[in-house]
Amino acid sequence: MPTSPSSSAQAARERVARRLRDLRADAGLTGTELAVRCGWTHPKTSRIENARTPPTPDDIRRWCQACDAEDQAADIIVESRDAESAYTEWQRTVRAGLKRLQDSYVRLYESTELFRIYSPTLVPGLLQTEGYARAVLSATAELLDLPNDADEAAVARVQRSQIIHRPGRRFVMVIEESALSYQLGDPAAMAAQLGYLLTAGALPTVSLGIIPSSTQRGLWPQELFHVYDNQLVSVELMAARVRITQPSEVALYLKAFEQLRSMAVYGADARALILRAIEALH
Repeated sequence: MPTSPSSSAQAARERVARRLRDLRADAGLTGTELAVRCGWTHPKTSRIENARTPPTPDDIRRWCQACDAEDQAADIIVESRDAESAYTEWQRTVRAGLKRLQDSYVRLYESTELFRIYSPTLVPGLLQTEGYARAVLSATAELLDLPNDADEAAVARVQRSQIIHRPGRRFVMVIEESALSYQLGDPAAMAAQLGYLLTAGALPTVSLGIIPSSTQRGLWPQELFHVYDNQLVSVELMAARVRITQPSEVALYLKAFEQLRSMAVYGADARALILRAIEALH
């Protein structure tokens, strides 16, 4: 992508920092004077104003009080929390277990009508079988040094995915052909997963496109991302999940998705790629 997927999160932090800096300037205070009123050192003021250190709710309350702008504290605290939730490290997100992470998506799924998903290396979570999901989640637990609740988390993921069978929603998914050949779990689990793709890809609510590895590309493979309606993009990185809501960046991901979708094959051609991957297991 032309911009880093974490840029939206950083831009949100910078907006909070700018609001605080403007309050100080409007109050006619220097950085040192504000630090004295707040009871901390000048370098802390500088770090907050330059978006290097996110302010705590208490920091914001002190800052607003020092600038005689207590009425703005609550609004800035909310904006700051939103900014920090834009970039969420997996280690923080999964403290309560991988099953809890699966359950945390239910409300978002229920409120979304159009799902757009691009996955370069994995079968999308909404189309994963229990065995495949267990292998993915177990590997995630090992990578992040977490207690392994992959069995429970895999069941929760499959239950969550039943939403694809409900009317009133559309699921447009694009994967790279390589996702069909990366074996996760034993051969039986992988064969079951590929077999399920043949079925799920034919559902009336699902559009499954596969970009053949031989395709002459107009856009190189991207990071795994989900677009929920036209409002939110969730990008999954190795260390964190980035939530993008800035309209210009959402539009960029939508443009990229349409380019990737145009390179994919569908219907009989997509099924042929899946069948070839199944044959390669034997």
